[in-house]
Amino acid sequence: MNDNSSEQINYNELKFSKEQGFFDKSLSIRWAIGLLFALSLFFLLHFREIHVEILELNSTAPVYVVSQVDFDFYDEESTIILREAALRDVGKIYQIDEKEVRHRRTEFEHFLVGTPDLREDVSDVAFEDVYTDINLVEKFLTDVRFVDSRTMQKLRDVGLPTNNYFIFTPSDLSEGIILPPHLWQSMEERMFPEGATSKAIRFITSWFQSKLWRGQEDISVQSLLRTKLRARVPQKFTHVKAGSRIIDQNEKVTTRHVAMLQAMQKALREKSNLWHPVTAIGSLLMALIFTGICYSFFRSNYPMVMASNRKLLLLVTVVVLIFGIAKLTEFFLLVSKNNLIDSVRYPLFVPFAAILLCSLLNSSVATFTAGFLTLVFTISLAFEKQGFMITNIVAALVAILSTRTLKKRKEVFNVSAKAWFCCLAMILALHFYQSDAWAIRSYFADILCVSVSMLLTSILVVGLLPLLESGFKIMTDVTLMEYMDPNNMLLRRLSIEAPGTYQHSIVVGNLAEAAAIKIGANGLFCRAATLYHDVGKIVTPQYFTENQQQGGVNVHQLLTPKESARAILAHVTEGVILGRKAGLPEQFIDVIKEHHGTTLVYYFYRKELDAHGGDISLVEERDFRYPGPKPRSKESAIIMIADSIEAASRSLDDVNEASLMELANKLVRIKEEDGQLDACLLTYEELSIVKLTLVKTLVAYSHSRVKYPSR
Repeated sequence: MNDNSSEQINYNELKFSKEQGFFDKSLSIRWAIGLLFALSLFFLLHFREIHVEILELNSTAPVYVVSQVDFDFYDEESTIILREAALRDVGKIYQIDEKEVRHRRTEFEHFLVGTPDLREDVSDVAFEDVYTDINLVEKFLTDVRFVDSRTMQKLRDVGLPTNNYFIFTPSDLSEGIILPPHLWQSMEERMFPEGATSKAIRFITSWFQSKLWRGQEDISVQSLLRTKLRARVPQKFTHVKAGSRIIDQNEKVTTRHVAMLQAMQKALREKSNLWHPVTAIGSLLMALIFTGICYSFFRSNYPMVMASNRKLLLLVTVVVLIFGIAKLTEFFLLVSKNNLIDSVRYPLFVPFAAILLCSLLNSSVATFTAGFLTLVFTISLAFEKQGFMITNIVAALVAILSTRTLKKRKEVFNVSAKAWFCCLAMILALHFYQSDAWAIRSYFADILCVSVSMLLTSILVVGLLPLLESGFKIMTDVTLMEYMDPNNMLLRRLSIEAPGTYQHSIVVGNLAEAAAIKIGANGLFCRAATLYHDVGKIVTPQYFTENQQQGGVNVHQLLTPKESARAILAHVTEGVILGRKAGLPEQFIDVIKEHHGTTLVYYFYRKELDAHGGDISLVEERDFRYPGPKPRSKESAIIMIADSIEAASRSLDDVNEASLMELANKLVRIKEEDGQLDACLLTYEELSIVKLTLVKTLVAYSHSRVKYPSR
């Protein structure tokens, strides 16, 4: 993965301006970025969720499950058995029918009224007391309950009141029975616990003793007693040792199995003990080790990333962003009531970071980051390990290979589609590999998962790319395509106000692109930047030959050589001002400044020299040199050479390959001798390829046509 070739370094560095301010160079900011990465990694690794797949009730277990830890689980079946055992000795609770009590009272009142001789028979009983006490008897008979001795004890055990309860188990109250005398005696004692039973009460009970009484079960009290007895039985927890088999393969999943799996998941979470200092230290050490590995890797293989805080912050921003997205997704899947994490097995997070980094930085950085993220996510997230790891790394690698040719934002969807197709094939392979080929429901759930993941990835990438490009001032291929739009304000002005320069820029752009592609440089950048390289000529277009009307007055005939040179040199400074005002990328500004380097405006310099009799001491050479700097990239050097050859070729009488090659050799030699190519990365071999490509392309542009006969 070592990507130190000059072509690739140069290609990637074009995305960022060479100018570095305080932010890029500050060591304290670099430490802050490293701390942000380490802390984010620590939180991801430390606050991990333990997930145990909870099998669906009444489904068939696909594999056997073994306990990973000792745990106790709520054994509902055993608890139910114990509670039923507690109810085994509970008998029926009877009560006298309330209608029966009212009926007997009515009969008694009729008896008092309809028996004239009664007062003589019971002269010692005051009838006024009888009418008073009959209410007490009626209420007592309504409230009385009959139970067996064991049920009475259970009533007392659960704390229910037993004041009106009597130990008596009638065979059948529905047919009517005579209550035994001791029962009536007990009633009198409870109504008058102090022993002062009135004669009226004894008279009433003596009349009632001979009557048949019908009754019924007191369902409400029986239900209350059973509820309280069940509540007294504690929940039964069964201990399961680590290594014990919880469920066998192809066994039907019961509520007991589900309870065991849930208890094991809880035990595993408690065992992780996230708030213990030792656990925190372990997570911190792991985060620091990973951070150190990443630092060493980038320092050795990508020193340009480590040298720029802007690039480093961009990389960390994307990584931290995907950390947050992955953790939030895991959280919502875990807390969902439908246990979605068992269905969403292979969410794709890594392709999102891979596409962004491949587009914003380079494919090699994206590949390393994709591998790192896959490893970290597999360790820390509660998804099915094997399939999650494989699908994420496959999707990320396919996305990286496809993103290298990304020219338009909508092509992100094409990249995601390619990754999606590969994931479909990989999911099918995983199902066959795991002997789960006919699990149609699971297969379609996995397909839906990766489909939604890649769709969201596309939407997020398209939305975030412009923000990141603007925020970090990155020039991607997509940005270049946008700046090549003829409707751009500067290009429209150039085409209207300096049409000759505009046509010249288009031709030079095509020449530079062809030459750049031949040597592996960024041809798209050459074509886009060249459109703006002479934009400064908008200010004074009449000073440049390509914009002057043929046969018209040459304005330079009215100026001194020094004034003419000053007007020509000014188009670089004016171009920088216009470019920055229009918000052109700094890389375009670099081309505007570098496409002439510090070369000499030789025509006017020679004219000034001749005016002083050839005395070099009387002419200040720097007044006739461009401000520079010299080209600092292959692309700038190619644009400089293409610009010079295209302009000079217009002065040739006979345009053919030989004459153009001679011209190209001469111009390049002059620039080499002047030191203009010293700061760029072009080799002699590449320089030869550039010259040959420019000559062949120019010959193709200037080919002659067959003359048609006149009519």
